Amino acid sequence: MIQFANPNFLWLFLIYVPLIVWYVLKQRTADATLTVSTTSPFAAMRTSWKYYLRHVVFVLRLAAIGCLIIIISRPQTHDSWSTSETEGTDIIVSIDVSTSMLAQDFKPNRFEAAKDVAAQFVSGRETDNIGLVIFAGESFTQVPLTTDKAVLVNYIQDMKIGVLEDGTAIGDGIATAINRIKDGKAKSKSIILLTDGSNNTGVVAPLTAAEIAKRMGIKIYTIGVGKNGEALFPVGTNFYGKMEYQKLPVVIDEPTLKSIATATGGKYFRATNKHVLKQVFNEIDTLEKTRMDVRNFSHTEDDYMPWAYLLLALVVVEMLARYTVLRNIP
Repeated sequence: MIQFANPNFLWLFLIYVPLIVWYVLKQRTADATLTVSTTSPFAAMRTSWKYYLRHVVFVLRLAAIGCLIIIISRPQTHDSWSTSETEGTDIIVSIDVSTSMLAQDFKPNRFEAAKDVAAQFVSGRETDNIGLVIFAGESFTQVPLTTDKAVLVNYIQDMKIGVLEDGTAIGDGIATAINRIKDGKAKSKSIILLTDGSNNTGVVAPLTAAEIAKRMGIKIYTIGVGKNGEALFPVGTNFYGKMEYQKLPVVIDEPTLKSIATATGGKYFRATNKHVLKQVFNEIDTLEKTRMDVRNFSHTEDDYMPWAYLLLALVVVEMLARYTVLRNIP
C-alpha cells in the first residue's frame, strides 16, 4: 500500500479537468475546412487509424503530468508495526573507575577485564534497555537507557581511568543509577554495581541508596572485583611518567556489598579473576529476564523512482509518436 509524505499535492490532479475541457474545445476548431459542392467522391474513403490514434499523444501527456504529481507527493513504502513477545528488562551497569581498578591481579588489569566482560554482556541483551554509569569519587551518567547496543558497547570500550575525581563513592554510583532507571518502562529494573573497594567518599551512603532502590522495586547485583590476598596496585608515576605498582592487600567491603544486594532482592558476587567475572555476568544474564511485548517499527523510505522512470518513458514515447507516425504536416 502506497502512502504519501505530501498528500496535499494530490489535489493537483484537478488540473485534468480544465486540460480535458481545453483539449475537447480545441479539437472542434483544429481541423481545416474546405467548401465543396458535394462530398460523394469521398464517401467510400475510410478514416485512417492515425485519426483516432492522434488522441494518444494527449493521453500520454496527461499520464506524464500524473506521474510528476505523484513524484512531488513523495510516495513512500508503508510503515508497519509488529508486536512480539520477548524477554527484556531495564538495566543500569554502574562501574567503578577509580585508580585502584588498574590493579594487575586481572589480565591486563581489573578495569580492562571489566570493560571486556561488560561489553560482552551488553551485546548479548538484545531486547533490553541498558544504560551506563561510572563512579569514582563522584558519579556520572555515561549513557542513559538505550536499546542501541553498538553505541553502548563503544562507550564501555572508551571508558578511561582518571576522568572523575579519585575515590570510591559506591552510594553515589547507586543513586545516579537509580535516577536513570526509575523512569524505565520495563516491569523489571536492575542495577549491576561493579567495584573493587570500600565506600570512602560521596554524598549518599551505600545502604541509604539501597533502601531507596528497595522502595522503588529496583534490584541491585553487586560484584566485588579482586583476588584474595595481595595484588599489584598503582601507587603513582615515576620520573619518566610510567605508572609504578606495589603489592598491597586487596580490601573489598564485602559486608556492605552483600547488604546492598540482600536488601534489594539482588545477589552479591565475588570475582577473583576475569573468568569468574564472566561467569558472574552470565549468571546475572540468566537471573534478569522478564517477558515483555516489543513493538518493532519498519523504516519508511521514499519510493518515487518507479514513477520517475515511468515519467521518462511516457515523455520519450510521446515525443517519438508526435514526430514520427503522428506528425502533423502544416
